[in-house]
Amino acid sequence: MIVDTRISIRPYRADDVWALHAASVESVREVQPFMPWCRPDLTPEDARRWIEAQRSAREAQSAFEFAIISADDRFLGGCGVNQIDAANRRANVGYWVRSSATRRGVATAAIEQLRRWTFTHTDLVRLELVISIHNLASLRAADKAGAVREGVLRQRLWLHGRAHDAVMLSFVRDAASVV
Repeated sequence: MIVDTRISIRPYRADDVWALHAASVESVREVQPFMPWCRPDLTPEDARRWIEAQRSAREAQSAFEFAIISADDRFLGGCGVNQIDAANRRANVGYWVRSSATRRGVATAAIEQLRRWTFTHTDLVRLELVISIHNLASLRAADKAGAVREGVLRQRLWLHGRAHDAVMLSFVRDAASVV
């Protein structure tokens, strides 16, 4: 677990099912346009299955997903490193924050902590953030966390049956620490 004064990130636990479900349903309006998994008919059973799948993925080192938790232990959202390309030592970064916790720096803090955790605990050298050009809140959070904008990728994301242009941002490990 990584902690700062605002939030902490930690691997999902079995007892996060109800909190994950409630936060997801609360946030459908803001999150679903960019993350199709977040839908109004999401069930606690869907959340339970996803959390269980993340345990297996962590053991296989194919994904590292974390709950974002407030200082008073409230579930605020999730972040993770996934789509790991071990051969090229790169991965995707994803994150979301429940609607009632937005505009407070939660996503930015989670991204910063996730970057630090990844470069400390894995051999990945590149983290990519691929964000729809329409997802202004996510783009702001990535910018504030220090991600470097590399350009716009035309029709890079497929969301709800439609291609979206996406901004590619990244973090790279300090070259001196690459083995």
